[in-house]
Amino acid sequence: MRAGITRVTLRRIENGDPGTDIGLYFEAATIVGVPLFSASPAELRRANHEAADRLTLLPRHAHSPRVDDDF
Repeated sequence: MRAGITRVTLRRIENGDPGTDIGLYFEAATIVGVPLFSASPAELRRANHEAADRLTLLPRHAHSPRVDDDF
């Protein structure tokens, strides 16, 4: 991940774990283009819709390639 965090930490961010460092939330939001501070609720709604549109383009799950070791 571009934020330089583990999958476990990313999962904690996604789940809103209050024990996760606030700076990691800021960094992850910046990387995916979600502004956390906005001048108006309308701007925040627009940003949420744009982020949702981008997220629909990503696969739901990433699978590691399977290696067949049988000889």
